[in-house]
Amino acid sequence: MLPGVGVFGTGSTARVLVPLLKAEGFEVHAVWGKSEEEAGCLAKELGIPFHTSRSDDVLLHQDVDLVCIYIPPSMTRQIAVKALGIGKNVLCEKAATAVDSFKMVTAARYYPQLLSIMGNTLRFLPAFAAMRQLLVERYVGEMQVCDVRVYGPSLLDQAYGWTCEELMGGGGLHTVGSSVIDLLSYLTGERAHRVHGLLRTFVQQNGLIRGIRRVTSDDFCFFQMLMGGTGSRSGGVCCTVTLNFNMPGSFVHEVMVVGSTGRLVARGTELYGQRNGSKSEELLLGDSGWVGPEVKEMPLPHLQGLSSMVKALRESFQAHEERRSWARGPVAMAPTFEDGLYVQTVVEAVKRSSCSGEWECVEIMSQEPDPNHNLCEALQRNKN
Repeated sequence: MLPGVGVFGTGSTARVLVPLLKAEGFEVHAVWGKSEEEAGCLAKELGIPFHTSRSDDVLLHQDVDLVCIYIPPSMTRQIAVKALGIGKNVLCEKAATAVDSFKMVTAARYYPQLLSIMGNTLRFLPAFAAMRQLLVERYVGEMQVCDVRVYGPSLLDQAYGWTCEELMGGGGLHTVGSSVIDLLSYLTGERAHRVHGLLRTFVQQNGLIRGIRRVTSDDFCFFQMLMGGTGSRSGGVCCTVTLNFNMPGSFVHEVMVVGSTGRLVARGTELYGQRNGSKSEELLLGDSGWVGPEVKEMPLPHLQGLSSMVKALRESFQAHEERRSWARGPVAMAPTFEDGLYVQTVVEAVKRSSCSGEWECVEIMSQEPDPNHNLCEALQRNKN
């Protein structure tokens, strides 16, 4: 039986997600917005019966059993942890910090019977699902290099908001780079242990953001990752990622994996391959076409991936009669909250590297840091 859905957020993702959920048979019972007016406008536009600006009204709604959270990263942890504590299944976007991600992991471990997955839709894109299968079948032989390029227009909102603030989770690295980091882990089956990165903010002000306000979130990012292979002679997989959001025009999304016997490359939603000795690359998976409405704010790979993820959610919940019960199989490829913690740890390591100019180690926290640690150290120094 399909669960009733409550949606947090009124941005472009929520506007696309609700029609996709309804098309797959889900009933969307409630929507939350940061203001009553904002929530009311989206509810009227998409035919959602209940809207509110109070989070508990959605979380405690008797018909809501699946909560979809697409709000600013700084708010994600609070809603996700509370939703799991109430007994709701959770699909959410990334948190703002590794500490927030760790708190989400802790909550998910307390309630393993509940669905708790991250909303990285790229894993569900058919091109990447096919690429992963071919990598498992050793189409490219031993993986050596991954190269990712993502180019597009500015990620900034029309008004000054969280997308402008690095500390609130804005910027290309956090917004787009996090999904790339997760995707590369999914494709290679490895995790990064060392990273080196460079972040820049080229557009600090524009026609709408001026005066005393300045953008601190990055619009250009380049980073390298050494993944796996810490104990092997090969040294693992070397990954390079370039993100540039100062390029108006068509969106570029290319992921290439090069190995000892060939290469695979996903351009947009299509997958190509070429083996060593072959004169040209071959089309392995074409674009199946997008039949839904075009969404300028969401690139096609993410849009088609979101559609595939919703289909997987339907299959997962349909397998059980109880509304809150779900089957692991259809959503097995979805990133868990543990994956979200890993990704956020890498993001923060890249930021440290950009400041230090050095390679940084990726060390995933195993326990929550003591918030009074610095105070305790200061008291101990004074005592001595």
